[in-house]
Amino acid sequence: MDRISSDTPVSPLRQRMQDDMLMRGLGSHTRQDYIRHVRAFAAFLRRSPDTATADDIRRFQLHQHESGIGVATINSAVSALRFLFSVTLGRRDLARSLVVTRFHRKLPDVLSVEEVARLLEAAPGLKYKAALSVAYGAGLRVSEVAHLKIDDIDSTRMLIRIEQGKGRKDRNAMLSPHLLDLLRLWWREGKLRGVMLPHGWLFPGQGRTEPISTRQLHRAVQEAAERAGIRNALRARKIKPCIPGRRGRKRPVRYDKTLYKQRNVIERMFARLKDWRRVAMRYDRCAHTFFSAIVIAATVSF
Repeated sequence: MDRISSDTPVSPLRQRMQDDMLMRGLGSHTRQDYIRHVRAFAAFLRRSPDTATADDIRRFQLHQHESGIGVATINSAVSALRFLFSVTLGRRDLARSLVVTRFHRKLPDVLSVEEVARLLEAAPGLKYKAALSVAYGAGLRVSEVAHLKIDDIDSTRMLIRIEQGKGRKDRNAMLSPHLLDLLRLWWREGKLRGVMLPHGWLFPGQGRTEPISTRQLHRAVQEAAERAGIRNALRARKIKPCIPGRRGRKRPVRYDKTLYKQRNVIERMFARLKDWRRVAMRYDRCAHTFFSAIVIAATVSF
């Protein structure tokens, strides 16, 4: 859906903003969020956003903080209004007046290995057990698990191909032998039940032609948590374990941790190669200067 459908007439400003977002390749969910934030800003002003001033923006952000709106929502509104003022309206001075709220990063709340084992065993059916095992064993997001296809499982290279994941990027994830065996069990059962189509979805939804929804996976996690006796608040995204990476970023824990050891070794090798190259270039410059001085001295003496 390229344009956000609505029964109410679309104003020229809103239509222009939608066209600007479409031309720049913004996703459908991002476009919907931006329109929603701009609509909230217009409701606060009680007039068109193109008549806003820097003082109006300040009052709007103060209103958001006083109303107890979350930091993520405030920053999302900042991104939407920056796009509106800088791109659609060409008012970069107003875009610079928007303030991004800093928030304290917390350690991810993940389950222990024992809790994950109990959760997977309590999954309501083989399909959900295989789906949740992929999320944990390969470090996939819930939406990525839901949109996996049968052809994305590469048993030859032991990889899982994720197409158009977060940020519209393709990547590969590691596939463990135990996870491959579990996926094969689910594939055989799905073939017997008649829900697995050739080159179709790995985890079909209620219809064979549609993938399983993220809501179904969330409900399966809640049901499995109740069966396993896990009391804390649990969502499907907590199944994906994370460890801190560089610059405070998070990266998934793969099933085989030797990958990270090999990656660190390779990074150290490249770092040493760069150091050796830098030293070689330094000695090369010194040698060039030395031989040039000898040539000049020989010419003068001659």
